[in-house]
Amino acid sequence: MDNETSSVELTERLKLIESMMAEGRQRTERWGWSFVLWGVAYLVATAWASGLVGGSVWSQRYLAWPLVMIAAGIATGVGISRMMKGQPATALGRAIGAIWRAMGISLFIVLMSLAYSGRYDTHVFVAIIGGMLGVANMASAIMLKWKMQFACAMVWLASAVVACFVTANQAGIAFLAATFFCQIVFGVYAMIRESRRRQNGAVHA
Repeated sequence: MDNETSSVELTERLKLIESMMAEGRQRTERWGWSFVLWGVAYLVATAWASGLVGGSVWSQRYLAWPLVMIAAGIATGVGISRMMKGQPATALGRAIGAIWRAMGISLFIVLMSLAYSGRYDTHVFVAIIGGMLGVANMASAIMLKWKMQFACAMVWLASAVVACFVTANQAGIAFLAATFFCQIVFGVYAMIRESRRRQNGAVHA
């Protein structure tokens, strides 16, 4: 009898864990827009810093990353404040949010320090961004058991490794490719899943 009870309790706990992970993936899908936002921000900052954008306003290339990142951070903060109204926080959601906030703050501080110290170059830049985004995506993917996000983590880590062994131009290409697939494509994918889930919910309501 005790064995049967323990088996039932174990099954219920596993179901609870699976439901929590499924809910966590659904909540992450709601943040698809933020992946796209930061992907676009990376591309804009890269184009500005590389001199691909003309005009007197864009002539101060050293301002590219600080200004664009601050603007993206403010936009993300506004989006978060609107999304969180009336939404109860969960332990899993707080844990994942803490991972991404810690990564963002650390990334900003390290890259700003490199820029002001004069030790900034493309190889270091891509290696640091790829490594940190790889860790954040991998931690989230492991917690949520989400294969698509785990694939994004692998791509970011691959870009970090590649940047250590290739030319600056090739490292830049690796960064742009990772940004496109892991930020923009993944973000759009998450937004589509969220949209379909809402439509299915409306149909069944």
